[in-house]
Amino acid sequence: MALRELLFLLADVWMIAVGFTFGWKFIRNYGNYLLGLEWIIVATSGSNFFLYAALGGTEESPMYTLAFFFDQFSRSVGITLILVLGLMRVTHRYKPSVGTDVGVFAFATAVGLALLLFGERLGTGVAIFLIAVNVLTTLFLIYFSKRLWAIDAKGWAVGAGLATAAGCVIASTYDFVHIPGDDEAHTLFYIGALSTWGFQMFTYYFAYRALHRHDESVGAGPDLREPSRADA
Repeated sequence: MALRELLFLLADVWMIAVGFTFGWKFIRNYGNYLLGLEWIIVATSGSNFFLYAALGGTEESPMYTLAFFFDQFSRSVGITLILVLGLMRVTHRYKPSVGTDVGVFAFATAVGLALLLFGERLGTGVAIFLIAVNVLTTLFLIYFSKRLWAIDAKGWAVGAGLATAAGCVIASTYDFVHIPGDDEAHTLFYIGALSTWGFQMFTYYFAYRALHRHDESVGAGPDLREPSRADA
């Protein structure tokens, strides 16, 4: 096995481990199903990607189709809208209703399927759309990092800032840049991408925990939970 292939598999295992571990922790420790399930979805995508690479799958493989769907799911809505709504639990005391949780994942699934089925016809418009939603998400994550800095969680503020910057670089080069010396499977790119996505999920979990603890310690503002039908 070549060194780059080994590094690819290690980067993927790192992302899988982080996604499953901290996805479950988001659900168990904070009842945050938006972030928990999205982390688990990313880890599931990584597991499928691992098997696809290990078995030497082709573009005709169902695993390739599944990998493409997961990729579009998370890049379009998962690590954008779902991420922002999930983090707003500690930045704005916003707790969506069960209906909103279900609805946003249904929306992400619909968008992922639409891009899977029609993305090729839309051409570069899809890539531009994915960059645009990433830029909007990055703006919120800059605010998230500033909130961490303001509560004196400077280490996690810097970590979140670095993770966001790295994620932004990956997102902006994903469809447009070919690393010199990389192979047709873009192994070098995916080593960096998988490592970055794992770093993001790891850092955002601990940054979230820092803000959650701060909110609890100061009894921050009202819980802006969406009223459910039972509350009405």
